[in-house]
Amino acid sequence: MNKHAEIIAIAQKRAAEKNLPYAGALTPQEAFEVLQDNSQALLVDVRTKAELELVGRVPGALNVEWAFYPGMVANENFAEQLTAELNNRNISKDSVLIFLCRTGGRSHNAAAVAASLGYAQAYNTLEGFEGEANPDKQRTMINGWKHAGLPWTN
Repeated sequence: MNKHAEIIAIAQKRAAEKNLPYAGALTPQEAFEVLQDNSQALLVDVRTKAELELVGRVPGALNVEWAFYPGMVANENFAEQLTAELNNRNISKDSVLIFLCRTGGRSHNAAAVAASLGYAQAYNTLEGFEGEANPDKQRTMINGWKHAGLPWTN
């Protein structure tokens, strides 16, 4: 079994253990490795445009906002926008889609929506881009994509 297949198997085991409604859950490092090893895999960042501009973005990621700033108003057209963006990129229903948000909550919901749309290989990125907050509710690089030293830009 190659490294990519091992990572996917671990992610799928996490999903089964937690009874997740999508294919699996990846750590940021695992998500990055899958993206590096599988040229057909796509990272879908569901953070707001404001978050991308103020906090940073992952190069090459598709952005489809789960909610809008200010107020975190739900994007009622998320499913339609995701489907349109994936169709525009000729992404098939069996392609690996890895969802990312700030901490893993919105991306969990987005992966569930993608799975409900028939994307059988939808994965959530645990910890998200910024990671968990410390006890003072500050994002101090405890974990997450940035803390792992994975590629990102301002």
